[in-house]
Amino acid sequence: MTVGGEVVHGYPHLETVRAAITALYHRLSADGVQAYAPSVAPADVAFSDLDDLHLGTQRVAHALVQQLRLPDARVIVSFREMTHAANVELTAGPEYFVELNDRFRTHRRDIGAALAHEITHVLLHRLGLSFPGTRDNEILTDTATTYLGAGWLLLDAYREDRDSSQKLGYLTPEEFGYVLAKRAAVFDEDPRIWFTSPQAYTSYTKGRARAQRDEQQPPLTTAGWAGRHRYAKDRRHALDHPGAAADAASPYAFESLPDGPRVSFPCPTCLQRIRVPVRGRVRARCGLCGAVLHCDT
Repeated sequence: MTVGGEVVHGYPHLETVRAAITALYHRLSADGVQAYAPSVAPADVAFSDLDDLHLGTQRVAHALVQQLRLPDARVIVSFREMTHAANVELTAGPEYFVELNDRFRTHRRDIGAALAHEITHVLLHRLGLSFPGTRDNEILTDTATTYLGAGWLLLDAYREDRDSSQKLGYLTPEEFGYVLAKRAAVFDEDPRIWFTSPQAYTSYTKGRARAQRDEQQPPLTTAGWAGRHRYAKDRRHALDHPGAAADAASPYAFESLPDGPRVSFPCPTCLQRIRVPVRGRVRARCGLCGAVLHCDT
């Protein structure tokens, strides 16, 4: 939780975010991911200052448990002074104890955001899905919260002006926007209508532009002229110099195989790498998420 300090921007965790999306598809399958439609509704997690603190908190927690498809999980919430926004005690269940920072007693509109992250910890614990290291595991949790329909709350909790700032979660605002845009493309949602924070709206717009670039990379036919020109040059070099090391910054890589050259690149939906023959226009289906991709290799 960042309160009053400098908010980090940009995409410093993008590779881990992409790995997290791929990991979700591996663990849940494409059909399993689709089960998390639609996103949690704003009305279900709204919290008025007139609401009873504890009853309202339990109501919001129950809505998030339902969104994250944890029907037999009971979340008991309390408040105490702490450095972080919240903490969850991960056990075998069925009861899970979440502690929220005392700050949320008077900042109730953000209780849903804090609970969304912690309840996703419960989900990932049950799924047996984790990344090594605290940092990467927290990035996985933020990504899963967002991709499974509850993380728009985390982005909406980001507010910043000349005198103050607040941000929840480990992703930057733009990275939250990136993951939200990835989800929006799959579920045909428009999260912009849910934001109450102008900064959240702006961050989503930036993240969405970054996500759309994934859909415009060669060898996809949606790539622009510059990308296609660069791809053709790289392809000629790869065919003339088999086995040459690929440019680490390039989204695609060429391979020389006995049955002919192939090119690999990340699926724009689930980020799993796909390998297709280098032979002109081809249509490929991602074996992980099922996306159908039109390519000019």
